[in-house]
Amino acid sequence: MAGMSIALNRFGLGARPDEDPGAEPRAWLAQQLDRYVAAPPPIAGQPASDTLVAQFAAYREQISQLRKNAQPAAAVAAPPMSSRPAGAMAPLVPQPPIVQTGDDPAEALRKQFGQQSRALYNDAVTARALAALQSPAPFAERLVHFWANHFAVSGDKMEVTNLAGAFEFEAIRPHVMGSFRDMLFAVERHPAMLLFLDQAVSVGPNSPLAVRASNRPNVRRNLGLNENLAREILELHTLGVRTGYGQADVTEFARALTGWTIAGFGRGPVAKFTGRTGRQGDFVYADALHEPGARTILGQQWPQPGEAQAAAVLDHLATHPATARHIATKLARHFAGDDPPPKLVARLEANFRKTGGDLPSLYRTLVASPECWVPAPVKFKSPWEWSISAMRAVGTQQLQPNAVPGLMNQLGQPVWKPGSPAGWDDVTGAWAGPDAVLRRVEAAERMAQRTRDQIDPRARAAAMFPEALSPATAQAIARAESNSQGVALLLVAPEFLRR
Repeated sequence: MAGMSIALNRFGLGARPDEDPGAEPRAWLAQQLDRYVAAPPPIAGQPASDTLVAQFAAYREQISQLRKNAQPAAAVAAPPMSSRPAGAMAPLVPQPPIVQTGDDPAEALRKQFGQQSRALYNDAVTARALAALQSPAPFAERLVHFWANHFAVSGDKMEVTNLAGAFEFEAIRPHVMGSFRDMLFAVERHPAMLLFLDQAVSVGPNSPLAVRASNRPNVRRNLGLNENLAREILELHTLGVRTGYGQADVTEFARALTGWTIAGFGRGPVAKFTGRTGRQGDFVYADALHEPGARTILGQQWPQPGEAQAAAVLDHLATHPATARHIATKLARHFAGDDPPPKLVARLEANFRKTGGDLPSLYRTLVASPECWVPAPVKFKSPWEWSISAMRAVGTQQLQPNAVPGLMNQLGQPVWKPGSPAGWDDVTGAWAGPDAVLRRVEAAERMAQRTRDQIDPRARAAAMFPEALSPATAQAIARAESNSQGVALLLVAPEFLRR
């Protein structure tokens, strides 16, 4: 792959018909760091997380009341929706009230809320795709997707379905051109992460709330320490696996994190302490849930009181040498191959430690590193990468509401729904199976048919892969029976499947 082709496809998201990196592809990439827009029009119109949490809390309260009353209701209104300032994507309007018709009203409400959640999720996925298709800074958009996968949440969990998009839009996008530390804090305090990893209901065993409940077994049974967030911060978000921490560190960090929760979202006795301060859905520290005392984590004492205790640990983790190596390895794997080149990893690690995790500095190191510019393709595209690059290749500007979610389900990588908190795999073996490639062939044929022979595939292929199109691919496209067949062949060519 020549330099321009590498800039467009390995660093970017695939060429658009109107995209020209110019004679200096490295300079083109560096300039994108200044052109990045955190909230482009498709995303600016999406509902904010506080609105979505309030909606879910209202739904849950209605379900609880219906169960408690155990009697028919004349009507149950859907929780109201509000949104951020208007953008390209209009928020979902509330559905009409559920009218009692003899069916279980709680089941009817669950069904309606499920439909509304899916519509919100689909809108957010579409907004993400439109931002990727329209952005003048595709390298920066790729970095958004990288970090969203690093700090993965899953919309498969009911509490997170509505929030998965808001998590990326609020905790990732504003910090992509900032520091790793700031992104880390934004991620761990976001309601999507607090709900996904059950931190919102974690209660210290000797906290004021637990002590008050000690003589009420039916209450105490629902209170307890949850270690999920502490474990994933250490294992996935910062240090990485096998970096010297143990189970005792996880438990102690979980104790330090108690009290980090969401305003107005707890149940039972927890609700009394999370609903007192803050706007519903916002991060809040509830001292009544916090485990008192100093903690010992990673061989250090952390005597800070209250919220400051976990914050001090998180600050330490944000610039830890193991964190620097973990992030460097993942970035090198994403841009230079499944087996990250050791010299590139070392260079990125040194930059991270020198700058304290300044992200644009890491990106510039990537662009300047020869390991990222080797001519042969180094990565097999994930379904998301392939889909966005295919839509960019055919000049897609608008999307049907459910088109991208449906396509990603078909290709096996539903957006914001990885199988674990580790996110989607970033290696060839996860995506290059025969069945997976066949699905791309089918999708490519559908995309090509929609172009209605309006694209010259030979010219488009040359623009997509300047000085890098193989003679075999050029010949196959030239021999196609129609322009649309030529486009389909382009979208599944070896050059297109890899970057």
